[in-house]
Formats: sequence, C-alpha cells, structure tokens
Amino acid sequence: MFTGIITAVGRITQIDDLGPDAQHGKRLHIEVAPDYLADVGLGDSIALNGACMTVTQFDAAAGHFTIDISAESLSKTCGLDRVGAINLEKALRAHDRLGGHLVSGHVDGQGQVLSFAPVGESWTLVIAAPRALARFIAYKGSITVNGVSLTVNQVQDSNAHCALSINLIPHTVENTALGQLQAGDGVNLEIDLIARYVERMLQPKVQDAPAH
Repeated sequence: MFTGIITAVGRITQIDDLGPDAQHGKRLHIEVAPDYLADVGLGDSIALNGACMTVTQFDAAAGHFTIDISAESLSKTCGLDRVGAINLEKALRAHDRLGGHLVSGHVDGQGQVLSFAPVGESWTLVIAAPRALARFIAYKGSITVNGVSLTVNQVQDSNAHCALSINLIPHTVENTALGQLQAGDGVNLEIDLIARYVERMLQPKVQDAPAH
C-alpha cells in the first residue's frame, strides 16, 4: 500500500530486454539520491509513476536499483518504457502518516494530458481519462496521477472521455516529475480505492440458480 505522497524523483537510466521478443519484459535501472535506499531491502516494493514494482537489485551507496517489469505491465502503464524522470514512493509502513489517500499501486487506466498551464501561483492540469473510469471520478474526490495523490477540481463527461481538472501547487510541481508534463503525454491513473469497493457493492446481485 501507498499514500500518493512522492518520496523522491528518480531517473530511469537504462532499459534492458529480458528476452528476444515483445512477449518478454524489461529490466529498468534507476538512479536516486544515495540516502534514499538506506532503509530499502531486496524484494521491497517501490511505486514507479504509481505502479508497484519489486526491487530486484540495489546499491544503496551508489543510489542505484533495478526492477523487472513484465510485458503485461508495460502495456498497461505509461512512462516506464523510456529513459527519464519518474516519481517514486516507498511502500507504506504501519506507523506512517497517511498524508494523501489509500493507494494500491495498481494502474487502472492511462489518461492523456489535454493541457498543463500556469494559473496564478499554481498550475492547472487537465487530463482526459477513459470513459470506463468516469464513474469513479468525482468533484473533490481523490485520484492518483503518475503516483501522486491529487484532488479533482472539475469533471466534465463526453462521449469520448472524462475530462478532469486538477490544481497543482508549486511544491507539487517542483518536487515531483509532474512538472515535466506536456499536452499529449500519457499518465498512469489509479482511482480511489474506496470508490472501487462502493461501485462493487452497488452492482445488482446475481440471483442463485434454483436447485434441481
């Protein structure tokens, strides 16, 4: 579990193939500040742009670790198939503050940045989310964008997509990789965990088949 509060911005520096074709995944080499890995162990979970991954190798002194990502995960996420900056969050510990909201690290869909522009001292980020996720997105509700816990300020549905508007304060822009987004970029979206269960509970119950 995670909270959507980014603990570091790392950088994918190298991507290695785990096999000869597209059915195989990749090994990502990631650089971070050396002290970031001081409390990390082999097999620990770290969310990369909101996707929960397992540490397969690490060198704390050098600020370097690797993760192996499957072809399936690559097809369902954005930003993990190329060199560049990524948001990182270590898994939640039982005594940690829940500063954002409950985040599972499972990407529910890919959105696309429609616009990202300064408004006053802040920035407004508008994202087109898949229509299938629209029922989980609500005004003043929580959503995770590339691993960052954010609050939805506006929602507008259309036949093509659900457009959601988010306000980013300067601290978020400066301390996450969201500040590098541009119109047209893909982003990883995770819906609110509570909304997921509410939707399931409100589904019509399937009647048991009569016994013969």
